Amino acid sequence: MRGAFAQSLRMRVLALTLGAFVAVGIPGLVAFSWIVESTTEKLSTLFAERQILYDRYRGLGPLAREVALADTLARSPAIIEWARDETSPGRTKRGIDELEHFRTSFRDGSYFVAMAGSGDYYYNDAEASFDRAQLRYRLSRANPDDAWFYDTLAKGPGCRLNVNNDRALKVTNVWINCVVFEGGEPLAVLGTGIDLTSFIDEIVTTDQPGVESIFVDASGAIQAIREESRIDFASLTKEAADRKTVFNMLDDTQSKAKLGDMMANLLDGKTPAASGFLMVGGKRLLVGVGYLDRLDWFNVTLMDVDTIVGKRMFAPIGGLIALLMLAAAGLITFLFKRSVLDRLALAETSLERIESGDFPPAIKAGHRDEIGRLTHALNRMAAAVRDNTSKLEDTVRQRTEQLERMAYLDPMTGIANRRGFAEAFADEHHRAVTTGGTVGLLLLDVDLFKSINDSRGHQAGDEVIIEVARRISEAGGKDEICARWGGDEFVVMVRGCTPETIADTGRKVLDALRSRAIRLSDGTGIRITTSIGAHIADDDDTLSAAAAKADVALYEAKRAGRNRVVLFDRKRHQRDGQPKVA
Repeated sequence: MRGAFAQSLRMRVLALTLGAFVAVGIPGLVAFSWIVESTTEKLSTLFAERQILYDRYRGLGPLAREVALADTLARSPAIIEWARDETSPGRTKRGIDELEHFRTSFRDGSYFVAMAGSGDYYYNDAEASFDRAQLRYRLSRANPDDAWFYDTLAKGPGCRLNVNNDRALKVTNVWINCVVFEGGEPLAVLGTGIDLTSFIDEIVTTDQPGVESIFVDASGAIQAIREESRIDFASLTKEAADRKTVFNMLDDTQSKAKLGDMMANLLDGKTPAASGFLMVGGKRLLVGVGYLDRLDWFNVTLMDVDTIVGKRMFAPIGGLIALLMLAAAGLITFLFKRSVLDRLALAETSLERIESGDFPPAIKAGHRDEIGRLTHALNRMAAAVRDNTSKLEDTVRQRTEQLERMAYLDPMTGIANRRGFAEAFADEHHRAVTTGGTVGLLLLDVDLFKSINDSRGHQAGDEVIIEVARRISEAGGKDEICARWGGDEFVVMVRGCTPETIADTGRKVLDALRSRAIRLSDGTGIRITTSIGAHIADDDDTLSAAAAKADVALYEAKRAGRNRVVLFDRKRHQRDGQPKVA
C-alpha cells in the first residue's frame, strides 16, 4: 500500500489537496462561526429597532386620538361651568349634552365624568344604556376602589392612563383620565375607556414568532400584556413595592439596571429606541424599548433571537461550503489527471511506439482545441445563465410592481385605498408645510347606506360604491386625490384650498352624487345623497388628527340632516363645539 502510494502521483496530489483544505478549513470554521454570531446580533438589532417603532406606532395611534379627544372635552366651557356648579339644572344639561356630543367620537363610544365637589360619577356607554340616567353612583375617599379619582385630582392638569376594573360598571378598561382644571383648582376628572381585551388583541398580541409586546407606565408597572393576569391593575393607587412591573420579569440586577438606563435615556430624548440583551426567564433575550411620549408609557418588546434569526438558518450555508470544498478537491485531482497525467500517458505511449519503430505524429504541447472547446462550452453556459437570469429578474420586477400597485389601490373601485391615500397625504402635507400652502380633507359617506344593503342586497350596495367612487373622481378633477376610506366612506384631498374652495369642491361632490340616479345591473335606479365633513389640515396635523377633525364635521353633517357639507372650524369648535356649515 505504501509502495503504491509512493508510486502514484495521483494519490499524492489528492492527499496534498485534502490536507491543504483541512489546514484552511479549521480557521475558516472559526471565522464562519464568528461571522454567524456577529451577523445574527446585527440582524436582530436591526429587527429590534423596527419592531420597537412598529409596536410604538400600534400603541400610540389608537390611544393618542382618544387622549386628544378627552383633553379637548376637559377644556370645554360647558363642562367647566357644570363642574363649578353641579346643582344648576341648566349647566348640568349643557354638560351632559357636551358629553353626548363627544361620545360617538370616542372609539369605545363611552365616557365618564366624576365631580370633585360632590363625588358624583356620570357614565354612558356605546349603546347609550344610561341615557337620561348618566349619574351612576357617588365616589368616596373611604372606598379603596375610588382612590384612583383622588390620586388623579392630586396630580394636577393633564391626562393619565390607568388599567382598572370598575366593579360598579362591571367593565375592565384602559381608562383615560383627564383633569378638568381652572384657576388653579381641579374641578373634575373625565375621559373614556378602551376595552382591555380588544386593546390586547389589536395592539399587544402579535403573530410574529419569538416576539412579545408589553406596555408599561413610567414606573415599569405592566399596563398591557398578552396574559391579563400579569397586568398591574389600578397602578395609580398602588405603592411601588406592590406593583407588577416589567423589572420583576428580569432574572438579575444587572439586567434590571440596564433596562432602567434604557428607559431613562428614552425619557431624556437621547434616542428614539433602545435595545440590549437581558436575562428573562432563564434565557438571553433581546429587549427593545420605545417611549410613547404622548401617553407617558413605554413599549417593551421581548425577542428570542434564536427564533427570529436562528443560527440554524446558517447551517445550510456551512454545509454547502463543506460540500464545495470536497467537490473542489475532487475537481483539482481530476483536472490534474486531464492536464498532466493523461498527457504523460500519451507521451509514454508515443515513446513506446517510437521504441517499436512506429513513429507517430509529433505531440502538440498546446492542446488548444480541447481548451478552446471547454472555453466555448463555458461561454455558452454563461450566456444561457445570463439570459435566464435576466428573464427571471424582469418577471420578478413586473410582479413586484403589480403587487405594489395592488397594495395601494382598492380592488373594488380601482381608486386609492387608505394606505395609498396616507402616503399621498404625507407627501402633500409636507410639501404644503414647506411651501406655505394648504391641504384639505373631505371625509364623506353615503347617507343611509345600510338601508341599501338591507333592501337591495349587497350586490346593489357594491354597485353603488363603485359608481360613487367614479363620480367622486370625476367631480374632484385631476388636482384632487380621492380614496376609499373604508366601507361606504371616502376621502378626498384638496390641494391649495381655502374654506371657500374646499366647500365648493364638497358641493361639487354633493351635486355629482345626488344629481341623477345610479343605474343598477338589474335595470332599476336608486338615488343617493352623502354627508361631507371638511377640514383644512393644520401644520402639525397628522393624517389621523386631520381625519378625526373631518370626522367630527361629518358627524355634525349627519346630525344636521345629512346631504350637506360641514366645515370644521377650530376656533368656533373650541368655543361652542359647533363646526361651520358650508
